[in-house]
Amino acid sequence: MHRVEGTLGALAAHNHRRPVLALLCALVLSCLGLLSARHLSLNANLVDLLPESFESVQAIHTLEERFGAQGWVVVVGEDGDPAQLQRFADDLAPQLEALPGIRYVEITRPGSFFRRHALYFLSPEDLKEVERRIDARLRWERQRANPLFVSLDDAPAPSLDFSDLEKKYGGGALSRLSSNPSDYYLDPAERRVVVLAKPDTSSADLTFSRKIVGEVEDVLKQQDLSRYGPGFHISITGSFQKKMDQQAQITRDVAVSSAVASVLVLLYLLLHFRSLLAVGMVLAPVGAGLAWTYGLVGVVYGQVNLLTAFLGAILGGLGVEHGIHLMGRYFNLRGEGMASEAATRESFTHTGGAALVSALVAALTFFVLGTSRFRAFREFGVIAGVGMLVLILAYVLVLPAVLGLMSRWGWKPRASSTRMTEAPLGRLITRRRGLLTAVSALIVAGLLTQLPRLRFSYDISSLQDQNLDSFVLDRAVNQLIGYSQVPLVVLTDSREEEAVVVRELQARKQQRGADSTVDFVASLASLVPEDQARKQLILQDIGELLDKVPDGSLDGPRQEQLAQLRQQVRAAPYTAEDLPAGVRQQFAGHGGPGTGFVLVYPSVDQSDGQAMRQLAKEVRGVTLPDGRPAVVAGEAMVHADIVDMVSHEAPLILLGATLAVLLAMWITLGSLRTALLCLTPTVVSLAALLGLMPLMHAKFNYLNILVIPVLIGTTVDAGVHLVTRLASPASDFMRVYSETGKAICGGLLTSAVGFGALFLADHPGLNSIGALANLGFGMNLLMMLVAFPALLWVLSERKRRRRAVPSRQRREHLVKDGQGPHRPTPSH
Repeated sequence: MHRVEGTLGALAAHNHRRPVLALLCALVLSCLGLLSARHLSLNANLVDLLPESFESVQAIHTLEERFGAQGWVVVVGEDGDPAQLQRFADDLAPQLEALPGIRYVEITRPGSFFRRHALYFLSPEDLKEVERRIDARLRWERQRANPLFVSLDDAPAPSLDFSDLEKKYGGGALSRLSSNPSDYYLDPAERRVVVLAKPDTSSADLTFSRKIVGEVEDVLKQQDLSRYGPGFHISITGSFQKKMDQQAQITRDVAVSSAVASVLVLLYLLLHFRSLLAVGMVLAPVGAGLAWTYGLVGVVYGQVNLLTAFLGAILGGLGVEHGIHLMGRYFNLRGEGMASEAATRESFTHTGGAALVSALVAALTFFVLGTSRFRAFREFGVIAGVGMLVLILAYVLVLPAVLGLMSRWGWKPRASSTRMTEAPLGRLITRRRGLLTAVSALIVAGLLTQLPRLRFSYDISSLQDQNLDSFVLDRAVNQLIGYSQVPLVVLTDSREEEAVVVRELQARKQQRGADSTVDFVASLASLVPEDQARKQLILQDIGELLDKVPDGSLDGPRQEQLAQLRQQVRAAPYTAEDLPAGVRQQFAGHGGPGTGFVLVYPSVDQSDGQAMRQLAKEVRGVTLPDGRPAVVAGEAMVHADIVDMVSHEAPLILLGATLAVLLAMWITLGSLRTALLCLTPTVVSLAALLGLMPLMHAKFNYLNILVIPVLIGTTVDAGVHLVTRLASPASDFMRVYSETGKAICGGLLTSAVGFGALFLADHPGLNSIGALANLGFGMNLLMMLVAFPALLWVLSERKRRRRAVPSRQRREHLVKDGQGPHRPTPSH
């Protein structure tokens, strides 16, 4: 470690002596980095957050190749009477179908078709039961009509209630598709109508999404909406609009959060140094390091994801922390009379060495996070780890050069900047160290009692903001339609495989009963009943009986049921080609009809991560006739895999980060005891944070769970700086605490600003990262400024006492042996 520190000091002194060459190198690298980063794009697609090897990801890609787009561009017309709403749908549908990117448009339900053919879905045995009940009722009616008939009992009339058969066949595709009496996707109570347009490309292609939604918007702008009522208005939702809104939200959050973080860091640095020039010296290496880092991102990844988009603000805050320590030490050394080059060498030898240790530890922690298979975590870890190391390199190259250039021009720090003032809190710590240590221990112990109340939120809203207008409207559309717009798709290759999948999933649904996560299952073949010719003969017999039933003997509801039955028994058999176009088209992929699809409609909220796990377990594992497992595709499967992966990896990453940090500090500091001591405030503050979360009604989610390993890596440097400075033989507690404590406070605050910028994000998951990170930094700040220094003082006092006892005993022993100093015998 001493050789590393000496090398850092020598490099800094070299760049101080040759500032122009160093700054020219930094400028060239920065320009190359900015050129490489200028084409970076944001990718907010959840599917791309999982490895390509995952079954759910491969299934999605296969689905897009065979099936085309999942989801719809949904146009919602509102505030019109039913006739006006229907007319709007009729007028708009052909215009949308004329767009080149739209495969088809759906405005009417298939309910009336399936209600008319409902009896064909009954088994021949159940149709015979229907015939038997009607025949029994007719015989009873004839007997009652006979004037010579005398009833010997008061037996009720044979029932024409078929609710038991309706229950038997309820819950299937037929009942779900025919349950709504309206022929249009229309809600009279909400004065709302829905027009569904199916594009031919996946919503994951954001360029296509923008194009097709833009074309739909152009069509809507040409409509004379006043024709449909004075208050009539339209909105767009569906998968394509939701993806665009989420992308726009994150882009907006990046811009706002980064700008606010930059302003807050700048204001704090001005308050800390009270010198605009000093602020520029601190920020110059940070700017260069960020340019280099994002240049590497542009070369390696070419895009940023949900988390890495905000790394600029986060790395900026973490990088400024090094500058605060280095510049603070440089100013103090100049105040002691050192020349600029000597002060630079000394600052980078000791304070720079501590900064290097903390950067290495932070980078190692980030790299442990980079082992995650979850792409958002992996890329965040790799980029942040590389960024921490790059920022140290930028400080070694740029800051000494700037200091050297300024010293050549005759610049000297102001006396007020180099004068060290004693921290009042330091006096309190020296006087009340025991009390502060005891109180801190009691507070931490109290917070630890809250750990059993710590919870994990399985709400997918941490990945997607469910409160965006398009998401809220999409849920209302699902409710209006009666089932999910985006079902899961089981990919099959034949009608035989379709039938096997449908039977197995229906059996699983029936076995689970109310606990099933499946609403209904449908395939093209399952919507065409078998043995229709035989059933038609039975229906003809039933029809003859129905014609003989006297209408006047039935009450109102039974008369309506009789009329419906008469219509149903006259329905002719049908084939797949006779199905409504909207139904056929849902099962037609790029290869045309018959390419093999089974649609599985979930009955649970797809924003509930736990429910998605249960859904995945229920639909996966169906074995096809040839022994292969059936492939199930859909975003719900991706959500389920994300839940499983984060739940499995989070404890391992946390353990790995802790062990990696401890090992790295042990190696770099050369002592396990010192490493454990430096790690103590981080571990204790994290434990206190976990206890504080239930009191603050905060929960972990799929994104903010990464805050814990990040806090381990980014807060440990405060302990390193304080312990290494106090370990010096000539160190004075008050002087070290006043100087280092100020830098620690500034470093933690600027780090908190970097993460805290996410607190301004509208995206709930990113917002929760900012909130949790700030709680963690705040807890660590209290630990570093109060509890830990008091503990160090108590420990050092005990160490001095233990050393004093052997020394006193040794002196007494020497005196007893006559080897000690001669003392005259008192005279009598």
